[in-house]
Amino acid sequence: MGLLKKFYKNKKNEAKQDELFCPGWEAIDKECRRVFPHSREPAHHYASLIKWALGGNDPLDGISIYDGGKYWHFVTFGLSELYEKESDNTEISGCGMEFTFKLKKDDYENTEAEIKCICGILQSIARITFTKGEIFNAYEYLYTGQTEGIDSKMQSNITGFITIPDNDFRTIDTPHGKLKFIEFIGVTHRELLAIRNHELDVKELYKKIGSDITDYNRKSVE
Repeated sequence: MGLLKKFYKNKKNEAKQDELFCPGWEAIDKECRRVFPHSREPAHHYASLIKWALGGNDPLDGISIYDGGKYWHFVTFGLSELYEKESDNTEISGCGMEFTFKLKKDDYENTEAEIKCICGILQSIARITFTKGEIFNAYEYLYTGQTEGIDSKMQSNITGFITIPDNDFRTIDTPHGKLKFIEFIGVTHRELLAIRNHELDVKELYKKIGSDITDYNRKSVE
C-alpha cells in the first residue's frame, strides 16, 4: 500500500482517538509561537465542522490565521499526522507538508469574508492531495484555467498560485517525522500563462513580484 493511501486510510481512525493527545498539532503550534512570539493564540482559527474522517468535505482539521502586521498569515493543520503516527514512513509526518499563505491587509468591504474565502481555497488545494495524491513542493505553480479572481467577489487579477518555502517557518522535526511549510503566493492569469509557455520559471516570477504577500490589487509583472 502506498504512503498516501495508507495515510488517508489510517486517518479515518483519528475520529476514534483522543484529540487531547495531538503531538503533531502541538509541534506546529510551537513553530507558530516562534514565528509570532507576541501572539500566543492565532487571531482567527477555523475548524472543520465535520471531519474528513467522518465523511466531511474538508480534509484539513483546522486553519489558523496570525496577525503579521501588514498581512494575515494562514497555517494549515491536517496534511501531516496531528495525532498518532499512522504511516510506515518514519522520516516524514503524513504528507510531510502543511500549507501557508499571506494575504495583504486592505480596505476590504468584509475582511472576514476574505479570510474565509482563503480558508476555502486552502481546503480545496488540500483536497487535491487527499483525492489525487499530489504532493506540493516549493517552486511549483497551480493553474486551473480560472480567469476570475480568487477573492470573495472574484474581481481581483489574482487567479492562481506559485509555491515557495515559507521564509518564516522552518522545516521542523515532529514526533511523527519531518514537516515542511509550503507557502502559496497568488499570481495573475497572465503570469501563469508565461510560466506555462516557458517564458520564465517560478523562481524568476517570484523575484519579479518581489514579495511573498498576496496583494489582490497588484498588477501583473508580465
